[in-house]
Amino acid sequence: MVVKSQDVAERAGVSRSTVSQILNGRADHFTAETRARVHRAIAELGYEPSAAGRALAKGSSDIVIALIPDTTFGGNLQDIYSALTDELSRRGLTLVLRLATHTVTSLESVIIRLKPRVVLSLTPFSDEDRRLLESRGVEAIDPGSSSSRDANAEIGTLQARHLIDRGYRCLAYAHLHDARSDPFGGARERAFLAECRAHGVDGPRILALGVNVEDAVAALDQLGEPGFAVGCYNDDVATALLHAASLRNWRAPHDLALIGMDHTPLSRLTTPPLTTMEYDTSTVTEETIQAILRHLDAGKAGEDRTEVRFRVIEGGTT
Repeated sequence: MVVKSQDVAERAGVSRSTVSQILNGRADHFTAETRARVHRAIAELGYEPSAAGRALAKGSSDIVIALIPDTTFGGNLQDIYSALTDELSRRGLTLVLRLATHTVTSLESVIIRLKPRVVLSLTPFSDEDRRLLESRGVEAIDPGSSSSRDANAEIGTLQARHLIDRGYRCLAYAHLHDARSDPFGGARERAFLAECRAHGVDGPRILALGVNVEDAVAALDQLGEPGFAVGCYNDDVATALLHAASLRNWRAPHDLALIGMDHTPLSRLTTPPLTTMEYDTSTVTEETIQAILRHLDAGKAGEDRTEVRFRVIEGGTT
């Protein structure tokens, strides 16, 4: 049998309106004893409030929408959003994942239908998107609002610094090239280039390849000769180049040095194992949770923030 709010009201000895108000943000209008009776009845009956009803009463739902750009990700993103789903659930919020689109009309349609409390984006909102969210009273969180750091720039900087510190002077940066967008590679490349300039190293060669033999071999042919050190968009790109190097009888790291990103299981199985970078996905989850709670509760704006740290995992390719 489906438990209704009227059942809770009867068990608690209050009106249905009282139950509704306590569950929808007006609990301070009632005594502690009344609130306790209602919550005890909810627990005893296993009552689950209607999401649609709460959205109607409050003007917004308990949904957090995460907009994900149509790009290539490793397994880390799945780990982050799996943990984020659980953490938000413990706080009474539901995470909904959705691919970002290039039209504000599509975003507006989702907002009208779901009435989310928060929209979280992995890439910066456009001015038009931000105006829409503000007009609809929806909290908007993107990299610029949740952190002052540019994580992708930090990745590019650390990759270049690692290679330069090991004496490499002929550098290249390798993008992942496929049919989808690349919202992250540009910042990594620019930071990689800036770090080279800061150390008086010639500008890096820029490569773009898909994860296949033909692209990887063609990328090596663009370098023309052994002796390059390559910062790679991710471990997949680094693995493809390592395989191409073996076909050309180049040795790593003597003829071709590589540093990847993400510390994937595959990076530990190559010969030699990849030098790569990693970060603690649980820290990313906590940072995101803090950003959401700061937006929902202005009183928490001054709390200490979790900082995501990247570190190099040294393998045999640098």
